Amino acid sequence: MLTATDTVEPLPGEFLLLLLLQIGALLALALGLGRLAQRLGLPTILGELAAGVLLGPSVLAHVAPAFSAWLFPQDVERMHLLDGVGQLGVLLLVGFTGMHVDLKLARRHGRTAASVSAAALLLPLGLGFGLGLSFPAKLKPAGIDPVVFASFLGVAMCVSSIPIIGRVLVDMGLIHRTVGQLILVVATIDDAVGWLLISVVTAMATTGLGGHEIVTPLWHMAVLLLLTLTAGRWVVSRTMRWAARTYSAAPTSTAVVVLLVLAGAGAQALGFEALLGAFLCGVLIGTNVTEQHKTKLEPLNTTVLAFLSPLFFALAGLRIDLTSLAHPTAAVWAPAALAVAVISKFLGAFVGSAVAGLSRWEALAVGAGINARGVIQVVIAVVGVRLGLLNTATYSIIVLIAIVTPPLMAPPILKATVRRLAYTEEEKLREQRLCPSATTSGTGQ
Repeated sequence: MLTATDTVEPLPGEFLLLLLLQIGALLALALGLGRLAQRLGLPTILGELAAGVLLGPSVLAHVAPAFSAWLFPQDVERMHLLDGVGQLGVLLLVGFTGMHVDLKLARRHGRTAASVSAAALLLPLGLGFGLGLSFPAKLKPAGIDPVVFASFLGVAMCVSSIPIIGRVLVDMGLIHRTVGQLILVVATIDDAVGWLLISVVTAMATTGLGGHEIVTPLWHMAVLLLLTLTAGRWVVSRTMRWAARTYSAAPTSTAVVVLLVLAGAGAQALGFEALLGAFLCGVLIGTNVTEQHKTKLEPLNTTVLAFLSPLFFALAGLRIDLTSLAHPTAAVWAPAALAVAVISKFLGAFVGSAVAGLSRWEALAVGAGINARGVIQVVIAVVGVRLGLLNTATYSIIVLIAIVTPPLMAPPILKATVRRLAYTEEEKLREQRLCPSATTSGTGQ
């Protein structure tokens, strides 16, 4: 018979104390810098990322090394506790972003989204591959195959980031605008294809490239989409219907969290990022959300946006070491990589939008919107380190692109271009349906 002493020991008191102090410090600084960013006309994400940068190896570790080593020790077990909270936050953020996707608009503009996505993927993929072949030996791990390295860099250049894009659109009040919806759909396609390409490059780096390594991720993606459209749709519909039977908000919030978490687990089991599964599940939930559901989900939505999401973005900044870019070689190639990433993604999306028949201002908005890399690029950079494809300098360059593009590329251009787009009746109705707490007087114009 098992006794309490036979089970896993509870979290040690010192671990819990440190976890609480870490969360408190990150959130307090993220809140303050987020408000400061808002006052300066910048998205709150910039302030939240900056909070992590200031508390991480870029600043605090140099200013107060002893205190930094105590507050954020390089201990896998302790940092994994904090990382687990952050991962839950971004999973729920992505799920709520998916709930704002207008499927009718996505179907209506499917060809447009496919055209934009193809161009926005192929151009940065090709230029990133060429840049990777040109990188000096100091920016490549010893003994790495140059083709594999260049392929990985090309993939890292071509992805977007649904969590960052969704947060930017929400912060700017553009989530209900037609161009905002189109940006989300394009980003979804980009990320799905990006994870497929990462699976292929991973195979190239480990077992070599063969038919099996190409077919397996494609097969898994087909399974994921099939499950989403069949069993997933049925489960979500029944669950949301059940949650609507009670007047309490707790069952609805709990049901949504359970659905998003299990969908993320399913995607992870198939070899994809959990965020992709959460996003697809969020889209399904959005098709079943009633006005009653929206009211019940407001407390959960507030918790995600005010607590879990800022904590994740602060954690993303905490992993960055900008001092590694001080090396002369990295200092020269980092701006080149940033320029290739930004220009190729923007130009690809602009050309794809123009070919699809969008106006000049819509094309500019889409190009700016999907240029936000952020979280996904950081995750891909971590994958590259794990596979031995990146050294410290190259990792920092990719992360730099992830930091710079969301706050400095998307918001200014989106603000300037969307202002020139007519605010349609369809968008007003979508705002009432997706953003009931906002006014209907043209939020996000």
